[in-house]
Formats: sequence, structure tokens, C-alpha cells
Amino acid sequence: MPTISKFYGIVVFMNYNEHNPPHFHAIYQEQEASIDIQTGLVQGKMSKRVLRMLFEWSEIHKDELMENWELARNRKQLNKIEPLV
Repeated sequence: MPTISKFYGIVVFMNYNEHNPPHFHAIYQEQEASIDIQTGLVQGKMSKRVLRMLFEWSEIHKDELMENWELARNRKQLNKIEPLV
């Protein structure tokens, strides 16, 4: 699980050779969810507070997330993305 960002105890990662639609995964404590990059659709469980931070972060970094999605699909090294500050 290649980590692409960490902030406020949240770990954001993408897996290689994933299925569509483009998405990323996040873990916070015992909670885990995947989030669609384009629609924001959430699968899994995550607190509202953490989801708000993830939505804010993903909106800021949408282009970088899509670039990493393509890299992951091609099994190339992913780029780190700045954390939410």
C-alpha cells in the first residue's frame, strides 16, 4: 500500500493495478474508506470530521490524485502529495 500523504493521523494511499473508478484509500485509527476522486463517493466507514478533511484535501489535489491514479495503474512509483495544513 503505497502511502501518498499523511496528515492529522490520516494515512492516504493507493494500491497498484486497481479497478475503476479512480479512487484513493484512507485509514484513520480503526476506520478505513475508499473515496472516488471524481465524485467523492465513499465506501467504508469514516467519521464526518475526517471525511471533511479528506474532501477538502482531495479537492485541492484532484489533478495530482488523477496523475497518481494513472501511475498506479501502470505500476509506476507514486508521487507524494502535500498534506492538509
